[in-house]
Formats: sequence, C-alpha cells, structure tokens
Amino acid sequence: MSEPTAPDAPGPASAAAATQRIFLVVVDESPELKVALRYACLRARKSGGRVALLYVIEPGEMQHWLAVENLMREEQRTEAEQVLQKLARDVVAITGTLPVLYIREGDRRDELLALMAEEPTISILVLGAGVGPEGPGPLISFFTGRGIARLGIPLTVVPGGLTNEQLDAIT
Repeated sequence: MSEPTAPDAPGPASAAAATQRIFLVVVDESPELKVALRYACLRARKSGGRVALLYVIEPGEMQHWLAVENLMREEQRTEAEQVLQKLARDVVAITGTLPVLYIREGDRRDELLALMAEEPTISILVLGAGVGPEGPGPLISFFTGRGIARLGIPLTVVPGGLTNEQLDAIT
C-alpha cells in the first residue's frame, strides 16, 4: 500500500492548499530523472505548487525463497528511502518546500496508475524522456500510446538532454 512519507502542511486546510498543483515525478535510475525533477521543481516553485516523488519497488524474481525475498524487500525499501531522502533535499533546495514521498511495491506502471487514481491532489505527471537509441522510456511509450485513455491528468514530457540553463529558460 502507499502512504505519503512526508507530512502535510500543519494547520487547517486552506483553499490554496486544496487547489495547489502537485507535480508527480516517478523515481528511477535513469539519467533523465534529474531533468524531470528539476523541471517539476521549477514549475512548482513558480506556480506555488508542490512536488511528489514516487519510488516503486519492483517485485523480486525469487518469490519461492520467502526468507531471501523478505530480506531483499527490506533492503530495497531501505534503498528506496535513502534515494527519496536525497532527492527530497534537492527538491527543498529548489522549491523551499518538502515533497510528498510515496513508496509502493509492484509493477511501476500499475502502481503509478493506482496512485493517480487514489490521490486526486496529484495534478500533473512529469516524466523525463530518454535520448538514447532505446527510446523515450516505457512509461512515456505507454502514456503516449494506448495508455493515454487511462491518464486522468496532464502529462509533461521533458526531453532528458536539456541543461539546467535550458530548463531555467522554459519554466
């Protein structure tokens, strides 16, 4: 299951908080993650929005070895938390606000779709496109193809080769 690992802002909910744009970035090991994250942070800062980060732990291959699987899952959870904490520091440095952090287990695409369905506050999905010969990436390929019908929010695709200066200029 998914729970945000960063607290919401203290105090009573305001109209501004209810309409605040939430820019969701899916965390992976790709080089274009940094570009997508910076774009989302700059847009959130300039629009009074907030960034959310989703890290999906993909299922292991050795499910018949329960003890080994549990140890691997625990190690993956620890790694996910460390990665998210590092990225959260980057988000705070750019936006001045804490991001909402989500850790889920399962297929990345399925968990992303489930999170977007469960969290109506998420308003924009930001993905970085790969620039290599393997293509833009599986999530972008899915959401710009047959998966577009399942996407209930706007999708922003950021070219993975943009520099910080280019991102600053377009946000």
